[in-house]
Amino acid sequence: MLSYQHSYHAGNLADVHKHALLAWILAYMTQKDKPLSYIETHAGRGLYDLRSSAAQKTGEAEKGIAIAADWFPATHPYRVVLDQVRTTHGANAYPGSPLIAAELLRVQDHMTLAELHPQEFAALTQIAAPFGAQCYQRDGWDLAQSFCPPEPRRGLLLVDPSFEVKEDYKAIPDRFRKIHRKWPVGVLVLWYPVLTDAPHASMIAAMQDAFPDGLNHMVSFPPARPGHRMVGSGLFVINAPYGLADEAERISALFDQKLR
Repeated sequence: MLSYQHSYHAGNLADVHKHALLAWILAYMTQKDKPLSYIETHAGRGLYDLRSSAAQKTGEAEKGIAIAADWFPATHPYRVVLDQVRTTHGANAYPGSPLIAAELLRVQDHMTLAELHPQEFAALTQIAAPFGAQCYQRDGWDLAQSFCPPEPRRGLLLVDPSFEVKEDYKAIPDRFRKIHRKWPVGVLVLWYPVLTDAPHASMIAAMQDAFPDGLNHMVSFPPARPGHRMVGSGLFVINAPYGLADEAERISALFDQKLR
């Protein structure tokens, strides 16, 4: 459970999909003056070096953000954050979802992050604490149950597990039902990998049964290297903000056109 290190995968095409839509959602939600809560259950370290030995070993960023950054105009929230992070941390820096959120949230917003891995948690604290984030070294599911509903009630929960624990696929729909019962107005976002043997299929069927109005969005892409099982990325969004479906379609078009 603690063996997963996102440094090997940071900036891949799944990150592009997930982070582009996350940035759009947060930019949309922060247009209103009302404060919001942001909760993340599997935060990682928050900032990645794409020239690190881990990133170089897999080469996933070279087939991800290295080619995809220019897909987005300078005004797109994802591109805005990428440019800000590169200006601050260098050209090879890549923001994880906590740093994307931190760059887009405002002083009146509340940010709560969970990360269980000791080294990842230490790095996360260094990156996120200066933004006022509350960082906890604890199981993210437990944190979500403890903090939901948050104050303020308006907000977003991002669940982005590694899925190394195969039972997650079976357990996640029920976990989301419990969180939704406690926080029915929250924007609840689940990221999941699309693998060649499609272990996500039954999970998403259960999510759609539980949340028939949920937005499920998937993109496909070639495997990053021979034998790599991930061939796509998915997001399931409960209480999707107005306009997200249209933005998701734009993202789909980018993946379809640029990866031909």
